[in-house]
Amino acid sequence: MAFKARNLSKTFVWIILVLLIIGLAGFGATNLSGTMRSVGSVGNQDITMASYGRALQNEMRAYEAQTGSAMPFSQAEQFGLPQQVLSQLVTAKAFDYEADQMGLSVGDEQLAATLSQIQAFQGPDGQFDREAYRFALQNAGLSESEFEDDMRSETARTILQGAILAGTSLPDTYVDTLLAHAGEKRAFTYATLDESSLQTGLPVPTDEDLRTYYEANIDQYTRPETKVITYAWITPAMILDTIEVEEDALRAAYEERSAQFNIPDRRLVERLVFSDDATAQAARDRIDTGETDFETLVAERGLDLADVDLGDATMEALGAAGEDVFAAEPGSVVGPLPSSLGPALFRVNGVLPAQNTPFEDARDQLRDELALDRARRVIETQAQGYDDEMAGGATLEQLASDTEMQLGQLEWAGESADGIAGYDAFREAAQAVQDGDFPAIEPLGDGGAFALRLDEVLPEAPLPFEAVSDRVRTGWDRQKATEALTEAAEALVAQVGDGQTFADLGLDTTQEAGLTRTAQVTDLPPGLLSAVFDMEPAQIRVLPGNGQVTLVRLDEVLPVDPEAEETRELANQLREQAANDVAQDLYRALAADIQNRAGVQINQQALNAVHTQMQ
Repeated sequence: MAFKARNLSKTFVWIILVLLIIGLAGFGATNLSGTMRSVGSVGNQDITMASYGRALQNEMRAYEAQTGSAMPFSQAEQFGLPQQVLSQLVTAKAFDYEADQMGLSVGDEQLAATLSQIQAFQGPDGQFDREAYRFALQNAGLSESEFEDDMRSETARTILQGAILAGTSLPDTYVDTLLAHAGEKRAFTYATLDESSLQTGLPVPTDEDLRTYYEANIDQYTRPETKVITYAWITPAMILDTIEVEEDALRAAYEERSAQFNIPDRRLVERLVFSDDATAQAARDRIDTGETDFETLVAERGLDLADVDLGDATMEALGAAGEDVFAAEPGSVVGPLPSSLGPALFRVNGVLPAQNTPFEDARDQLRDELALDRARRVIETQAQGYDDEMAGGATLEQLASDTEMQLGQLEWAGESADGIAGYDAFREAAQAVQDGDFPAIEPLGDGGAFALRLDEVLPEAPLPFEAVSDRVRTGWDRQKATEALTEAAEALVAQVGDGQTFADLGLDTTQEAGLTRTAQVTDLPPGLLSAVFDMEPAQIRVLPGNGQVTLVRLDEVLPVDPEAEETRELANQLREQAANDVAQDLYRALAADIQNRAGVQINQQALNAVHTQMQ
């Protein structure tokens, strides 16, 4: 489990190293002049404007490296990066303050050893190079004294944090309690009764019965808040029939993809390479005499068959070994033969005959693919025109009338996946659209485009009984079936209490030999696993469901086996997780306590100055 305190403890060093590597040229070294020097302080420990600016730029560049796109400062503000960076620096300075109060410091010898291990400060021989050190710091806009002070503070802070994190082990009783809860198992037997188990049919409901059920379960028949959306859209498939593809283009595409339509003979081949011909021949002789086989030779080399598998290979790909390999029967070993890696034995596992698709047979496929690609480009070209028309005041209705776009309307509650609602782009836009938003052309995932308009928002309201009467009848039937099955199951429980078994009662049972609380079993009835962990051995319970009932008996409580390998692994995992949780709580508590004792000052004017420079 990653522990934030450990990451925080290395913040300053990594910021500086990254700056050195990428050549950040001293953020604010010359531009942040004047009387302001810090954005805040914890006790006597200042957070300089330069260090804050560097740390914030580092976070922004880390985001850019992840996403591959530039991150403007406005976006950083939306993501809360300035607040996050400032919080990290305040916490770091709090521990610097505490280390200073305790007299923790780092000597010159330790500092020199640390500096010598930083690659940016090493020369071609891998040793510390003072010129490289001076040059790197100069590029980063740092003086030697400033950097070395940061390194001393970082090391002292790490010592203090290490003291906090050490010794947070928990007593065995605590771990054993967690282990018993997580590792205990239950063995149980259950049977499921459904409507086919009923001896009589269900009663026929009256209209009053259905309306009473409807009122009692009105939440199931309530329409959620729903957006009425009008949209215009166009997809490549809609205009495919209008796209013409010339014969020359089809033939050119066929020639370009000749390798796809005309596949030569191939062999499924494995290749075991040897250091020299003599060793390869000796291995072949062992196969021929029956002393060994190809799989054993592979295993003797510490390899798996996947390591020597060439897949399907053409004669050309096999080079000088091609003719002999292609002449061999499936299952045979040939060689030693030359290969790009040295002499090798080849085993032929299968023959894949040539596959030749003439142009006439590939024409329809090529036509569809080229037409689809052209349709995408047509829509891409026209999309800007659609947007311009709407910017000029055209409505979606006019756009659909004057272009090939098609008009539609739907009621959107976030559940539909039919038609245009099957596109992620439309669902995201429908979820985000607000009253008063102007329609704009947006791309669909398949090369199409759409625009939508919010007409109105229908508030949450019960659906009319007449509109859901079939659903109400289904729900009523299920409820009555569940009630009847529960009554029948209770009668079976009484019979089991009289000495009969599940088998005596003709029940189709399923047995689980031992499941933990978190076991994942696909066909297990809902709620069954949690129920058995609340039962006593030999107890039988009836668990009503939705149109079915489960009859379950707890057969045995299986305690945790402390000697089992999986138990030891789980115990170690729980012990480490719990210790890290406690350490994290201690770290946060101490950080808060230090800040309260030392006092935290934030200079908003200085923060604004840094932010202004970054915009």
